[in-house]
Amino acid sequence: MAVKLVAPVLLFLLFEYSSATVIYNVLSFGATANGFFDSRNAFLKAWDLACASTNPAIIYVPPGRYLIASALIFSGQTCKSKAIRIYIDGTLVAPTNYNVIGNTHVWIKFYKTNNVTISGGTLDAQGAPLWFCKSSGMKTCPLGATTLGIYHSQNIVISNLRSVNSQRFHIILYACNNAKLQGVSVSAPGLSPNTDGIHLIYSKDVTILNSSIATGDDCISIGPGNSNLWIEKVVCGPGHGISIGSLGWVTEEAGVQNVTVKTASFIGGQNGLRIKTWARRSNGFVKDVVFQHISMVNVKNPIIIDANYCPNHENCPNEVSGVKISNVMYEDVHGTSATRVAVKFDCKMGKPCTGIRLKDVNLIYGSQPAASFCSYAAGSASGLLRPTSCL
Repeated sequence: MAVKLVAPVLLFLLFEYSSATVIYNVLSFGATANGFFDSRNAFLKAWDLACASTNPAIIYVPPGRYLIASALIFSGQTCKSKAIRIYIDGTLVAPTNYNVIGNTHVWIKFYKTNNVTISGGTLDAQGAPLWFCKSSGMKTCPLGATTLGIYHSQNIVISNLRSVNSQRFHIILYACNNAKLQGVSVSAPGLSPNTDGIHLIYSKDVTILNSSIATGDDCISIGPGNSNLWIEKVVCGPGHGISIGSLGWVTEEAGVQNVTVKTASFIGGQNGLRIKTWARRSNGFVKDVVFQHISMVNVKNPIIIDANYCPNHENCPNEVSGVKISNVMYEDVHGTSATRVAVKFDCKMGKPCTGIRLKDVNLIYGSQPAASFCSYAAGSASGLLRPTSCL
């Protein structure tokens, strides 16, 4: 059932897509744009029709605020459509009572979907009350829901989407192949707990471009089992940096390889380029990583490998061996450090870091020389080096 849209949007969509494309407007299925009445079922009805279409389909969300009052799952297991685009002009809002979705793990979930594009719009999870609950020390607070989760999917595009005030992680890609995130904006305060911007796990061939992430945890976190990642023109701050890890919590764990982070900027925040692993016995690994053309502005740990990761410093495992870290390149990393030790490679005796390469690293600490620290790290250094290499 094709539906009539406001003229400018209709003309745009018809110009961009062929006449065979079918368009579904969520207002036609009972959605309300006032932010007070639950529109979840209207979104599911539009999805079911788009999924059943043998033609490419568009789900259109006009301007306004749409309450999604409980967990929303889009399943692609039976889809006939070869391509579905969700074009959002409005804002999807979560319930103000964080307990409603706080234990659902994911607020908006795509499961086993292929060839799906999500364009534009805002996802507002209204997470502030839950952050306050957690910071107050109350033991009844729920874990919190990830705002947007893509699971076991392939050929996914997320463009010009804005996620604000997530209860927990903003975006997760789990076991996905061939995904592109472009023009994504993530916004949460620097003290919001566990609000990672983009979290990747068991995924490959993922590209993240031209995105801005401000949050209370890692801007981008790369978990186990990821490969062939390209991250370029990302601005991070506040946040805990672009982090590979934490890895090595379990003995049997898939490794991380072929990661490129290029032309990124870090403003304030706790970390810049970070690899973090637990000091536990593990067959995991990190290898073939390139950090290139990176700008730091007043970052506490601009370059850090922490193979003794233990965030609360309680019951730390302190085992000799752990995740094997090798072939990591830092080229043209420049700017200012908020602490004197601007480069820190804290590796393990049983599995030392090898193949660490520094080229044209220029980091300063106020009016004083910055310093570097190495423990069980080996590699090479060339070009301009401030601080002096400790490899």
